[in-house]
Amino acid sequence: MEKSIHLYVSRKHFAPWLMALCMAASAAVRIAVFSSLENVLLWRQILLPALAAVLYGLIALLAGEEQFYKTAVAVWLSGLSYALQLHGMMETHPLLYGMVCTCILFFCVTYSAIAGGQLRWPWLLLPLYLAALAAVWYIGKLLQNDFRFILPELLMVLGMTVLLFGLKVHTDGRYHPTWGDRLDGRRVRSIPALDQVSPYIMVNRNGANNLFSESAEITELERYVRRKRKEGLTGFGMSHVIIAAYVRTVAKYPALNRFIAGQKVYSHGEDITLCMTVKKEMTASSPDTVIKAHFSPWDTAEDVFRKFSAQVEEAKRTPLDSGVDNTAGILTLIPGLVLKFVVWLLRVMDYFGLIPAFLLEVSPFHGSAYFTSMGSLGIKPVYHHLYDFGTIPVFCAFGRKRRATEIVDGEIVQRKYVDLKFNLDERICDGYYYAGVIKHFLRLLAHPEVLDTPPAAVMEDIP
Repeated sequence: MEKSIHLYVSRKHFAPWLMALCMAASAAVRIAVFSSLENVLLWRQILLPALAAVLYGLIALLAGEEQFYKTAVAVWLSGLSYALQLHGMMETHPLLYGMVCTCILFFCVTYSAIAGGQLRWPWLLLPLYLAALAAVWYIGKLLQNDFRFILPELLMVLGMTVLLFGLKVHTDGRYHPTWGDRLDGRRVRSIPALDQVSPYIMVNRNGANNLFSESAEITELERYVRRKRKEGLTGFGMSHVIIAAYVRTVAKYPALNRFIAGQKVYSHGEDITLCMTVKKEMTASSPDTVIKAHFSPWDTAEDVFRKFSAQVEEAKRTPLDSGVDNTAGILTLIPGLVLKFVVWLLRVMDYFGLIPAFLLEVSPFHGSAYFTSMGSLGIKPVYHHLYDFGTIPVFCAFGRKRRATEIVDGEIVQRKYVDLKFNLDERICDGYYYAGVIKHFLRLLAHPEVLDTPPAAVMEDIP
């Protein structure tokens, strides 16, 4: 899928731990040495470079297996701090200061390109580090061999050099995140230009929605449900078949698993996250709770049933219903004005993909699709709105079963149907694609037995 490589470092290797020790020592020595000086520039000489060292160590140690490329943030922060420390040189030696800043810029750009996989030769980091060590050593000589003031830099570069012994390239053939990706999806970069511009024109999800109605004939579906119950899947029902059919549809039409965030198009890949509102009991006073279940495009109907049922049972036996309710309960403790600011802040963080993974997991507004069953309420389905907050691009509501009298080959027959209402974000794929999605989805509902086995192949979305 990608021409670039993906570097990583495992915590099982000694290198990241030794690197983290060097980074911690660099920050500690810097604080000890420079805090004893008079007229010290606190931000330039202590806080900023110490933060860069600590940040590099934390990113490489805690997120190095999937997000090693983010260590470039610490490198740029360190480069900025050094440029600011030498700012006084600009008045006395402007040409030399320009050369130093150029070297710092070259180091940061080259490191970012290598760490991000754009340059396919990670061994280039070694001469880059050696050049940095030589430059730091030369500065120490200029300081009349007072190496106390360059020791923090030496420790930091030494730590980055040690990390090279644990640096490896992913060879599993899977996609791994890089710049521009989010925790919950990868950026789709090769879509047509018009599709890249449309999220800036149609900014809100509800301003880009299409409403679609369809009815599915369920004679075979009901037989299938009865058979699965006889096979021991107690509680297996139409909802599980509909969800399994949607999961299988994503296996063939992967663009259905895209979403819009920050005016960019992303893909969830093979993680199909579905949300659904359920009641603990079928009474008017029983509270609603939202469950989130993760599925794979390789899942069968039985896999979907077991994963979904596990989430339902967990929600029903939890005092506060689910993680969604726990999070909402915490938010209700915040005063209204502050809560409004918190929600605004979450929107900004969501725009830039900065919401932590644990919040994404409990958010009912982030996922692949939202399903709601009106059939359990005994009414027809509604066109449910999409949420402008979050990432969910598809809302599917299905209603109660209904009978219809039809004339087939001159004979009057009675058939059973279930009505489905879709609310679709048109920015993730075009109408032709959606037409294929709906037709395939209905074919699966008409022949649900194909859901008993995994798909022969799973289509991969474009890079």
